[in-house]
Amino acid sequence: MVVLIAIVAGLSYPSAAAGLDSLRLRSAADRVVAFLNTALERADRRQQVIELRIAPGEGAMSARSADTAFERTLQLPDFIHIVSVGPALQADSGEQRRFLMYPGGTAPHIVIELESKDGRKRRVVVDPLTSMPHAEAE
Repeated sequence: MVVLIAIVAGLSYPSAAAGLDSLRLRSAADRVVAFLNTALERADRRQQVIELRIAPGEGAMSARSADTAFERTLQLPDFIHIVSVGPALQADSGEQRRFLMYPGGTAPHIVIELESKDGRKRRVVVDPLTSMPHAEAE
């Protein structure tokens, strides 16, 4: 009986671990969507320019207004990495990227590619037509 339980546990563990990693990646992507949505809403509702900084090397994002009345930071978990930030620049070295969100203006087109430690990827996209961020599987 103990051997049977050990066999079932050994067979089910890899799929459970993969499911957990997928859930963590989806959760991180949802947090990035919420963060971007907060910054876009702040620019529109308070009529303030918001600067968005994305630091792939640090796995962090920050948003702030010019008067520093609004400052938010999002630190991604260690097992989730920012692979790329688009649109790509000619001399894209993985350095920190900055975007400005203007009140009443068109949202910048931003594509943030996230990757989990097991290689699963999700993209967070800000659509300039709708000004709404959303996550999509790759």
